[in-house]
Amino acid sequence: MKDLDVDPKQKAILMSAWQAFAAYGFRKTSMDDIARGAGMSRPAVYLHYKNKEAIFRSLAQHYYDMAAADVAEALGGEGTIRDLIARAFSAQGGDVMAAMLSSPHGMELLDASNATSSDISDAGEARLRDLYADWLEREAAQGRVRLTGEAQDVAATITAALKGIKAAVPSYDDYTTRVAQLAALIGAGLEVR
Repeated sequence: MKDLDVDPKQKAILMSAWQAFAAYGFRKTSMDDIARGAGMSRPAVYLHYKNKEAIFRSLAQHYYDMAAADVAEALGGEGTIRDLIARAFSAQGGDVMAAMLSSPHGMELLDASNATSSDISDAGEARLRDLYADWLEREAAQGRVRLTGEAQDVAATITAALKGIKAAVPSYDDYTTRVAQLAALIGAGLEVR
């Protein structure tokens, strides 16, 4: 995970939790596991977070904050439409997808995300959709992309497809392959030649 912009103790807790969730899964990770990994007592962890669900929610929020920043940076760069889409899609997954889908508990973590932080996920996905829509509108205004509908609708299709890939792949290698294929398809479909 990229650097967390939080209190050092919270950072230690979140990093420990992320490692424990990846190693043991959400259900089997205990607050003791998280405290031990953070080098803190369990009561000290409770001073910062109510429970492991609250910790997981903080991790989900961090993921979406970083994904939005990384996607915005990728879309703001130079290159062909295909290049920009490929970089944005890769940035959206980032290190979190690599860690999650490389973990034997990856699918459980995705399920836990839906169960504990669906509101954060919904808001994060909307933020990403808006980034893609704004970019599509700018590129269409410059004559670089051809839209098949409203920018918001095209962006919603993009984010839904990326979310679907994340939920349907057995490994990180499959994820990166399918995301690259999707980027190539969408980039080719959007790019004005």
